[in-house]
Amino acid sequence: MFDVLRAALPAMIAERRGSVVNMASLASSVKGFPYRAAYRASKAAVIGLTKSIAADHMCDGIRAKAICPGTVETPSLAARIEALSLKMGSIEKARAWFADRQPMKRLGQPDEIAKLVIYFLSDDDAYATRQAYIIDGGTTA
Repeated sequence: MFDVLRAALPAMIAERRGSVVNMASLASSVKGFPYRAAYRASKAAVIGLTKSIAADHMCDGIRAKAICPGTVETPSLAARIEALSLKMGSIEKARAWFADRQPMKRLGQPDEIAKLVIYFLSDDDAYATRQAYIIDGGTTA
């Protein structure tokens, strides 16, 4: 992420505009979860990096935000569901376990996160910067 930003920022600075959207996680400085220390630390660093980019380049016309999703249907989650299914006896039971621990009783969908990214990249979001946005189905409510 650092290397991508280092490569992209000069063009944004030259244009005097741009929007950085970094993917963090709910498991970060936002919320602690058991057995996720290394992952949580890395995603907390993403939030810190995002806020630093925003502070450093706000006067250059660059906005920066981090998205902190909760549990979303991804290939990574599919692997975790498959691993849990070995203990629970079926994929369906394991998937239900992940969904049932969400306040909305469902998993987030990639297109729900993508729509937030599109909004953050648009000029409709021109006044927001230096924030970590939580999209977690009510987990941190």
